Amino acid sequence: MLKIHEYSSANGSLSSVYLRSVEGELEMIADDRPLALPNGALRAVLTRYGAPFDTEAHSSLIASLQLGAGESLRHVRHLAGYDVIARDYLVYELANGEALCALAATVAAALLHLGQAQAARG
Repeated sequence: MLKIHEYSSANGSLSSVYLRSVEGELEMIADDRPLALPNGALRAVLTRYGAPFDTEAHSSLIASLQLGAGESLRHVRHLAGYDVIARDYLVYELANGEALCALAATVAAALLHLGQAQAARG
C-alpha cells in the first residue's frame, strides 16, 4: 500500500489517502474506505496532469508501489530553491515510456473523483 496524500478532515484530524494493487486492480483507500478505480485511471490522470520527470531535480524517495508488468508508482518529495515547504509528487513509470510526474494532491483528487463516479454507476 502506498500513501499518496494527506489532508485535514472536517474535524481537524489528518486523513491519509492510499493506493494499493489488489489482484492487478488499483484501489484507493480514503476515509478508511476502499474505492475501486477504473482500469487505466492512473495512466489517464498522469497523462492529463503530468509532465516529464526531471531526473536531475533533487528529490527524496518516500515510497514506491509495483503495479504490474513494467509499471510502477513512486512517491517523491521535492524542495525547490524558492519553496519554503517541500511538495509531494507522484512519478508514474512505464517500462517503455517516459516517466510522468504530477503533484500528489492533484492526482489524489482526480483519482478520488473517478473512483466515486465508478461507484455511483454501480
